[in-house]
Amino acid sequence: MINIKAPQDIIQMRKIGRVASIIMKNLVGFTRGGISTKDIENKANQLMERFNIKSAFLGYKGFPASLCVSLNEELIHGIPSKDKVVESGDLVSIDLGLYNGRFYTDTAYSFCVGRPKGIVKDLLRVGRSALSQAIKTVKPAVTLGDISWTIQNIVESKGFCVVKKFVGHGIGEELHEEPEVPNFGSRGEGVKLQEGMVLAIEPMVTVDSSDVEILSDGWTVISQDRKSCVHFEHTVAVTNKGCRILTN
Repeated sequence: MINIKAPQDIIQMRKIGRVASIIMKNLVGFTRGGISTKDIENKANQLMERFNIKSAFLGYKGFPASLCVSLNEELIHGIPSKDKVVESGDLVSIDLGLYNGRFYTDTAYSFCVGRPKGIVKDLLRVGRSALSQAIKTVKPAVTLGDISWTIQNIVESKGFCVVKKFVGHGIGEELHEEPEVPNFGSRGEGVKLQEGMVLAIEPMVTVDSSDVEILSDGWTVISQDRKSCVHFEHTVAVTNKGCRILTN
């Protein structure tokens, strides 16, 4: 069942999303060569405490950290570690979920430490474009397939691949709600959007293959070809005017 949110619910989620955007901006600015991914998590924990908000991820299905930090060929669910040190030129993906005791938001951002070059620069540009264009399609009466097709078309038209094993999702009083929001699909197919739906749209882009693997830690997902990959995500609400980005 798809949970429809009342306007006051979306207002609450927007408040969480605004905090998420502030924290994410701080984490991106904090990340530099020589620090560990655990340092990034520690910084996130300090910011969450300052804003009196909780991590959505810590303990979720046993996940052992407050946020996900993935490097280079790691796509999602990277577990922060003091032994994993960021180097100049690394591609970093931070996935941040927040919870205020009732509602959740979810957002992710990929960036390069230093100036991106070559295929990394192209990956970042295509991933950002896929998310922004997908968000522009969101309005009542369009289908989930319209969103999915937009992402797939943008990514594949640039010669890259969309990951099919992991998808976006509904979000609200649960971190993962119906419906699923795949990054591939056909126009006009699937559930029609309606006012009050809230979705986490999250393109995941790889270089040569959509195939991924899960490492022995049981969480970290990497590209099967061991090449760089990116992950972008916003929580958005369907409104009578179209779309409102809650984590912008």
